[in-house]
Amino acid sequence: MLLTIHQLQVNYGHQRALSITRPISIDRGERIGVIGSNGAGKTTLVKALLGLVPCEGRIVTELTPENMAVHMQSNAYASTMAVQHIMETVLNTRIRKNQRLRELIDFFDFGPCLSKRFNALSGGQKQKFTIIMVMLQNAALTFYDEVTSGLDFETRQRLTEKLTDWYRDKDDTLMVVSHYYEELEQLADKILILDQGQVAAYGKKEELFDTFCGRVVYILENTPENRRLCADFPILKSPDHLIAISCPDQAAEDKIMRLLAGHNVNFKRSNSDIEIMYINARERFRLEQR
Repeated sequence: MLLTIHQLQVNYGHQRALSITRPISIDRGERIGVIGSNGAGKTTLVKALLGLVPCEGRIVTELTPENMAVHMQSNAYASTMAVQHIMETVLNTRIRKNQRLRELIDFFDFGPCLSKRFNALSGGQKQKFTIIMVMLQNAALTFYDEVTSGLDFETRQRLTEKLTDWYRDKDDTLMVVSHYYEELEQLADKILILDQGQVAAYGKKEELFDTFCGRVVYILENTPENRRLCADFPILKSPDHLIAISCPDQAAEDKIMRLLAGHNVNFKRSNSDIEIMYINARERFRLEQR
């Protein structure tokens, strides 16, 4: 086991920011997606694991902070220096002499940016720059905290695809903090859901989906007619503009599919929708805490 968390508590003054009461284990090669609303404790967890904030409890691992790499939400570099000079200074290496660094630069199509000043880079280029610096550390455990925050949808998608391609078939261990569900769909194989500093759920994506949503979910527009059609089916919590129907088995799925097709209703079928899973896991957790 790469790392195990036992009874972890983090307080900011008199306010408890994080309370993990049941053991959480991370194995080598796992990709953990961390999700939760603002103030749920996501960044606090990363800082605690890195030893950046005081905490109580135990983090059992043979890793040292030097064996971990982190991409934080904001990073500041000298804005008037050429990117190549910043990269070589911070990494204490020369690009032309470092094959792995050249591979990362080529993989992220970053070569044309090396001669630019940092303040002339676009948001996506700045993120690529920082990601390259983090990846070069070749750490046993890498944290990505809102790696595409502030980017437009198309840039986020391209960058997420690049990260997915790079880590495919590699034995790297990742912890990815994000509020973008599509990122976690692509990058994570396990999900940690935090709510108000506590663990609402943790496990493999498929198992959590089955637990909180059922075998399959049918998602359609929330209209009066669709609500009437689906009144006799189990309805999950979902964003207000949608209706999410839980199908626990094939027979239930066949029945709802015939109904929707017969009334010419557009729908999406999913067995992995992280947003629906997150909403229902959080709802069940809050009910249990009452």
